[in-house]
Amino acid sequence: MQHSFQMPDGALAERSARPPLRPTTTARPSAAPVRDDDRPETRGPDARTWQGLFGTPALSTAEQLALSSVARMRTVPAGAAVFDRRDSANALVLVQSGDVALGYRGADGVFHIERPVRGPAWLDQSSAWLHENHALDARATTEAVIVELPRDAVQALIERYPALGRHLVASLAREVQTLQMNTHELMHKDAPARFAAWLVQRIELTDAAGLRGVVRLTERKRDIASQLAITPETLSRLMRSLTRQGVISVAGYNVQVLDAPALRQIATGG
Repeated sequence: MQHSFQMPDGALAERSARPPLRPTTTARPSAAPVRDDDRPETRGPDARTWQGLFGTPALSTAEQLALSSVARMRTVPAGAAVFDRRDSANALVLVQSGDVALGYRGADGVFHIERPVRGPAWLDQSSAWLHENHALDARATTEAVIVELPRDAVQALIERYPALGRHLVASLAREVQTLQMNTHELMHKDAPARFAAWLVQRIELTDAAGLRGVVRLTERKRDIASQLAITPETLSRLMRSLTRQGVISVAGYNVQVLDAPALRQIATGG
């Protein structure tokens, strides 16, 4: 049985202004009413967030607390702008939770996704150091908690904690390496291998043996195809082919991975 691949094809909503920056909240009396900015995800980046951003070796507790002390946070609704490539970058920007798309808004007003990002992850940690505009536009595809680390404040922290500078350099190096690997795949892998690799990167395993999993689709069909340098029609054919092979099945916005080892093998070009 063939499964149809259906995804929403509407453009992300455009918002003319970004939500105002919201400072990290402090502890409140237990009797105070719960406000929007009192939600746990807006109280400040925690150890899990810093670990996701910097990897190993981990930041020291003092370094984490120092960065949290200068962090500016805001919640961005789905479809709203996180930043615009016409904006001057004065801070390192990350998404703590939620999904954000990096890309560009065309002359037709449609947002074209180049790279989806799921928090915790960096959105732009380079433009501020270059004193330039953001290289791409960023739009929230789900509600997202955004954290900005002002460049000047981070510079002062590096002078106080020299090891923090080494962590930032390593983080930038990992990002460059990832982009190089993605470029290599686009140039040297065929379409089935690229799509299989795209799925492998997004699998949420559902069994301890790592044989099965699920990929939740949050992007438009044409945006996924654009990332893979193929047409939406080719993407649909690849979905049907993997379904016939018994590697995946598609139900609405979920791709059930029935044979993860086989999918990984296809992703390597084998």
